Amino acid sequence: MADETNAPVFQIQRMYLKDLSLEQPNAPGILLEQTQPKVDINLSLGAESIADGMYEVTVTATVATTVGDKTLFLIEAKQAGIFEIRNVPQEQTEGILSIVCPQMIYPYLRAIVSDVCTRAGFPPVILTEVNFQAMFEARQAQIEQQGGSAAVN
Repeated sequence: MADETNAPVFQIQRMYLKDLSLEQPNAPGILLEQTQPKVDINLSLGAESIADGMYEVTVTATVATTVGDKTLFLIEAKQAGIFEIRNVPQEQTEGILSIVCPQMIYPYLRAIVSDVCTRAGFPPVILTEVNFQAMFEARQAQIEQQGGSAAVN
């Protein structure tokens, strides 16, 4: 029988909404505008070790919607998960934290952003699918060009 104490472990411990903000600084006047708003969406990822073999991974979406030079609404949502990762080589751990974990978190974030838009009285903003593998590979290539290391916090 194999020694199970050294077996690789990957488990979700918890998923949670870490932060959520909605701002409509120019309401109610801007709500009367008939001009098509401009929507700017930014995503960011974070990962940090919070205990031995335990990591918090976050995916943050910032949705800024403007009409002319005025903000219609601004949403910032940060969805997080706590993951247990043990007995996995460091280079594989980085991939798990940058690809697998965000892929698990992202659907929750998409639903939250859409729901907040609707509850704020706007048509839902549906975040597009994201290829976290491609994002990770692009970041790795950029780090290699700069001659650095891609270690996760």
